[in-house]
Amino acid sequence: MNELISGLSLMLVGMTTVFCFLTLLVICINISSKVINRFWPEALSSTESTTQRNTSTDDEVVAAITSAVHQYRKKHSHKKHQ
Repeated sequence: MNELISGLSLMLVGMTTVFCFLTLLVICINISSKVINRFWPEALSSTESTTQRNTSTDDEVVAAITSAVHQYRKKHSHKKHQ
């Protein structure tokens, strides 16, 4: 019975420690996010424009790949039927 109580108290201490650490981590991340956005706001703008450029480039790449796959299937499907 004594071992069970010892195990439960150890579990409680461990879970409390992990909970406190994760709470502090979330608080630190939120504070650093606010500080970064306050002192370096232009970094967000350049990131957003880069994302928009990557999206248009990604669309072009997807269109090129789709076209290549369609041509490949069209070319190789005729060979199988002959």
